[in-house]
Amino acid sequence: MSKKYHVAVVGASGVVGRKVIQVLEERQFPVSELSLFASSRSAGQKIPFNGEEVTIQELTEDALTAPIQIAIFSAGGETSKHFAPIASSNGITVIDNSSAWRMDKNIPLVVPEVNAGVLSKDDKLIANPNCSTIQSVVPLKPLQVNYGIKRVVYSTYQAVSGAGRKGIEDLEQGTTSTFPYEINKTVIPQIDVFLDNGNTKEEQKMIDETRKILGVENLPVSATAVRVPIKTSHGVSINIELEKEFDIKKIREEIGNIDGVILADNPEALDYPLQSVAEDTDNVYVGRIRRDESVENGINLFVVADNLRKGAATNSVQIAESLIARGII
Repeated sequence: MSKKYHVAVVGASGVVGRKVIQVLEERQFPVSELSLFASSRSAGQKIPFNGEEVTIQELTEDALTAPIQIAIFSAGGETSKHFAPIASSNGITVIDNSSAWRMDKNIPLVVPEVNAGVLSKDDKLIANPNCSTIQSVVPLKPLQVNYGIKRVVYSTYQAVSGAGRKGIEDLEQGTTSTFPYEINKTVIPQIDVFLDNGNTKEEQKMIDETRKILGVENLPVSATAVRVPIKTSHGVSINIELEKEFDIKKIREEIGNIDGVILADNPEALDYPLQSVAEDTDNVYVGRIRRDESVENGINLFVVADNLRKGAATNSVQIAESLIARGII
């Protein structure tokens, strides 16, 4: 009989937390027992899992102990900063969805298709990258390995669900509780706060995380992050300058062979990545693959994925699956 694990979901009442629970069930993750935690406001709520109802408990410092073995955090940065070290010090393997630990040099930042090899038995706290970064680095990895990457430029088209439940309400109700303008009437070239260098925090995340995941500290990366009036799934236009010459047909083959990638790249048939198609799937859709003739060895891609699944919940569960497959837990 295969080993099963006592799994906890922290932030279980939120949009991503609920999606984690759904993905655990759909992927038949080997759960012996599921514990759910959230703030006192959500304690007592019941969430279905594998034919039963699991009651959400209030998150306290004493809650995250054995027999829990794996804890997936989706409760925001401040909660993770406080509670993740407590859980990991109690021997629990923590997979954190917030930005709290991503750029800590001692914490692995993992997209399993790209860099699962960095995981080790010493890792009790693992960071899940930003949603847009996750889907972007998946097709970048074979390009890096086979041709070398000279520069990356991102332009994102990010769904309102990336801002949580209130972001969805703004789209549906025309309110401005989360966004500075009515998102159902426009696109907004701002995600998160502005930094001193002119980038938003979201843009800087993509820059820094891409470098860390690909293992190139000084890789030239630029990003512009835009919120668009759709509910789910992010699109990212990626312009890449490669170090070596390439055959565009070969690149299509290499990207299409990536586990979890769906190649949608037949413009004559109007076949290209659509956010409506990616919604509620775990795939990364890649298309519009073509040369950028304005630079030497330039290429353009358009990449789409469900930000709540592959961009958050599914990637977290896949990290746990990678730990099991590698005999780490």
